[in-house]
Amino acid sequence: MVKIYWFFSSLMQVDISCTLYKKNKKLISSPIWALEASILAMEVLGVSCVSSFYKPTPIHKKTNFNKSTPIPRSCFSSTSKNTSRSTKVFTSLSSSSKVLQENVDPSEAELETETPNDKFEWFSQWYPVLSVCELDKRVPLAKKILGLDVVVWWDRNENTWKVFDDTCPHRLAPLSQGRIDQWGRLQCVYHGWCFNGTGDCKFVPQATPDGPPIHTSKKACARVYPTTVQHETVWFWPSTDPKYKDIIKKKKPPFIPELDDPSFSNFFINRDIPCGYEIIVENLMDPAHVPYSHYGVMQLDNPPKVKADREGGQPLQLSVKKLDVNGFVGRQEWGSVKFIAPCTYCMYADDPVDVQGNGSAKSTGTDEALLRPKLSGQQRMVFFFFCIPVSPGNCRLIWGTAKNFGSWIENIIPKWIRHILSNLVVDSDLYLLHIEEHKIMEVGAANWQKECFVPTRSDALVVGFRRWMTKYAGGQINWGGKFSPTSLPPTPPREQLMDRYWSHVVNCKSCSYAYKSLNTLEVSLQVITIVSIGIVAATKQGVMSAAARTMVVSMAIVCFVASRWLAHFIYKNFHYHDYNHSIH
Repeated sequence: MVKIYWFFSSLMQVDISCTLYKKNKKLISSPIWALEASILAMEVLGVSCVSSFYKPTPIHKKTNFNKSTPIPRSCFSSTSKNTSRSTKVFTSLSSSSKVLQENVDPSEAELETETPNDKFEWFSQWYPVLSVCELDKRVPLAKKILGLDVVVWWDRNENTWKVFDDTCPHRLAPLSQGRIDQWGRLQCVYHGWCFNGTGDCKFVPQATPDGPPIHTSKKACARVYPTTVQHETVWFWPSTDPKYKDIIKKKKPPFIPELDDPSFSNFFINRDIPCGYEIIVENLMDPAHVPYSHYGVMQLDNPPKVKADREGGQPLQLSVKKLDVNGFVGRQEWGSVKFIAPCTYCMYADDPVDVQGNGSAKSTGTDEALLRPKLSGQQRMVFFFFCIPVSPGNCRLIWGTAKNFGSWIENIIPKWIRHILSNLVVDSDLYLLHIEEHKIMEVGAANWQKECFVPTRSDALVVGFRRWMTKYAGGQINWGGKFSPTSLPPTPPREQLMDRYWSHVVNCKSCSYAYKSLNTLEVSLQVITIVSIGIVAATKQGVMSAAARTMVVSMAIVCFVASRWLAHFIYKNFHYHDYNHSIH
């Protein structure tokens, strides 16, 4: 099967390679252009942020940055403030990392916004729930986000998705275990109370017809979160306070123009990760780990001629060019990256437009000055990640691509096949990240910069993220008092930690359908095997010829072997696939 996967990967690489060139006509060294465009589609944590465009740059090469260049008020689409700010120049991302300071050339100074009073409010942001393509309009779905238990369901009366607190006001039963009744109301399965899209209780079966109208009481209402759909994804505002009912008019979720452009084809995938939000965001911003953590899973299109080791790791020049309460913009020669706090991380390939606002896209009421790529022939691709904090030690990742070329691959190869290798990339460093998180918690997140030695520019984005967390978010996520910030769930068995079924398959329509279909095929092969053997055993010696008997027996053997191989394939690709770095 691996050979089949790489066949499609190579096939797609030929198609993409004919179109993607840098100005010097050298093919972009990027495993993702081949892997994502083929089966891998967009290999998340491995692809990680810049890993997709892993293009080593000599450490001595310097990028000039004009200190007199005007800096825009804000290039982050999620902000709605108009506060004027002064700026200061600093020459390192981490004041506690002396080695990093020494390696930074003064001409490459980064700019940080001077905002002493700015504080990032975790409960005053939009959060993605799930891609619309993975939701079922017939049943409510439970999710946990920022420590809140919510239920997302389709209100056919208002023709929109709704997000409620997953608690019935009657006896606190989970509404997600209920159903949508014939009138399009959300019904609690415990006692049958029904709620409309605004949270009003419309029916209490236990109330007498001639008694007081119990269902009209405010205490009988379900708590409703502000909800919107943007970029084919359901978003919610984590507050049921009525004053936020129309928050969408004042503040919108981060806007990525390519995802709304009809000339682009979009690809989505999601997975629940047994690692904390901070660790996963760091991993997305770390391209240097790709040739090592994902060795044998991802390959460099343009490996170095002279390798210092088997994997071919080399110095990388990364930098953070602007950092404020809303996130930051990062640079590398291959293009640009952008972190829009708290959840959105985007990567733009090739020559980026500067941050002065060129190529910006406007969305009513928000500043949408996004960095846009300039690929030859007007071909563009953006990689996006939505990293959602769930609880300490757990997060949800929604990621994918938007591109205006090479969409034919999506019409040939089913989505679930691409998800198989995407999940393999996730699994190849998942255990490392989980253990790393526990060790960071042992020393304390506040001591990260003291305990972690980050002397090279390849760690610049990671250090930038930690600087943002410390300066604006208090160094940790605000869980609203639901969790202790210093507690993590214990490390489960490896098979449970890297489980694919509950973390992805059940939340993916394509993989869920493939899983059921392959299991049905496996059972069918077993039935054929048993029936064939039974026919041979029950048939008298003279009734069936030797040739016919041999053919039936051969068919039984083939079906049995095929069923065993299929059972192994299903388990390895839909349940658990271990990755041993010592033998890869």
